[in-house]
Amino acid sequence: MSQTSKFINYFMAHRSVTIELISKIGEEHIEYKPTETSMPARALVTHMLSSFQKFVAVVKRGDASPMREKLEVDETDLNAVAELYTSETRNLLESLTVEELDRVIDLTAIFGMKISGRGLLQVAMDHEIHHKGSLFVYVREMGHTKLPGFVRKG
Repeated sequence: MSQTSKFINYFMAHRSVTIELISKIGEEHIEYKPTETSMPARALVTHMLSSFQKFVAVVKRGDASPMREKLEVDETDLNAVAELYTSETRNLLESLTVEELDRVIDLTAIFGMKISGRGLLQVAMDHEIHHKGSLFVYVREMGHTKLPGFVRKG
């Protein structure tokens, strides 16, 4: 199994849990936020999903330009948003070459560093895991008690 395939499996082991959590957010809760300074549920979900897709697009392109792009989606149907971004992200991950993964990308203006494509994918994964923890809190506070484990085995 290639390194990219292993990463995709790892990504999907986490993303499938994220998608299950998103499916528990009813339309009546898309603006829910646990504290005044928290992001509303809709913003948290779209931030998580779009950020990962953008990080992978940066690896593919080799520059920061995808960070400024926005996919047009209907942000009221969070399940559709999750399906769209997951599909786009997975397709991008599957298209990555060894050269793109090894290439060092100058993200000094955004993150204050240069980083390899592989390194940026790890940042993307860490970012998603961080926010997935928050999403567990949101969904639990919406009244859901039957929640998935933190990660699914492939």
